[in-house]
Amino acid sequence: MYAGPTDSSLQRLQDHLHRYGIDKSLPGPGTTSAIAALNSLEYGTLWAMLEQHLLTPDQGRTILSHMVRETLFDLLGLHQGSFVFQLSSALSPQLMTQKVSALVTGLTQQIQTWHQLHPQLQSPDQCPILVDPESFRASTSEAAYARLVTWLDGQTSLRQIARYLNRDLVTVARSLLPSIQQGHIALMHPTAQAQASRPLAQLWPQRLPRIVCVDDSASIRAQVEHILDRQGYEATSIGNPLKALGLLFQLQPDLILCDIAMPELDGYELCAMLRHANAFRQTPIVMLTGKDGFLDRVKARMVGANDYLTKPFGPNELLALAEKYAGPGDPDRPRPDKLLADALAHELDFDFNHASVA
Repeated sequence: MYAGPTDSSLQRLQDHLHRYGIDKSLPGPGTTSAIAALNSLEYGTLWAMLEQHLLTPDQGRTILSHMVRETLFDLLGLHQGSFVFQLSSALSPQLMTQKVSALVTGLTQQIQTWHQLHPQLQSPDQCPILVDPESFRASTSEAAYARLVTWLDGQTSLRQIARYLNRDLVTVARSLLPSIQQGHIALMHPTAQAQASRPLAQLWPQRLPRIVCVDDSASIRAQVEHILDRQGYEATSIGNPLKALGLLFQLQPDLILCDIAMPELDGYELCAMLRHANAFRQTPIVMLTGKDGFLDRVKARMVGANDYLTKPFGPNELLALAEKYAGPGDPDRPRPDKLLADALAHELDFDFNHASVA
């Protein structure tokens, strides 16, 4: 079993590489494309590091084992929710195998212990910050203080610290709990921390959420633009997937809607190409498809898509995804006077009547 992030982020892998001192040695996307196309960018990057002898097989197996445990810990620790295990192709190439049943027993005990740490500890993503350095130093060994002090900065999460130390989350949390209870260490919620650190200009965006739809169907493009435009989004559509590659770099959208069945370049290929570019590693991509099959959903996830929308779809379905990935639009906000730069206009052989830019 393997589970990776849906946003094609390499942060988790980079955290695990930190303890080996090679977190700055991540190879470029060009060296991972072949394997990543069959699995995920994270797994493809791990294999590229093995092939380049930046990582030993034992280190790779240790990292994979920790990542599987993290995923199961989060999944089994949910108080409520629904999820589905989907069977897909095995990892290729395969570095190791693990029996999930053997892992579950130990993880269940860890989860029970974790829940006993509430309410002081509520999430693995909480970030400890040192508020009384002298008292903390007096209550711990010099070696432990030296090892931990740089990470108690309010920006490094409990889970990241566990990764850096090659320890499980519960062990790290329990070791910090006395200092948290005594007030030597405080815990910051990641959302509150992120909001506090962002400049005011970023909290009030200067342009509407920009959504680009890549679809060879003129009627679908018109429908998407009409729905999004009425709800205060900056909507643009592109009919040619080959031209979309270059134009997307100039448009820098907040969300990409991509049809699967297109001539010359299908949606899977376009999505995979975008994910290999640094500019689109974090950009949400939603696949538009007339197929509602299991294999299409799996393949969409494998190439890095965040979600999918089955055609035909209604306004509510489209707007729910738009708000989820790009944020709310603003129907009452005045339109800007100018469209996108005139330099692009002669290249845009797609529907652009409603596009605008702040």
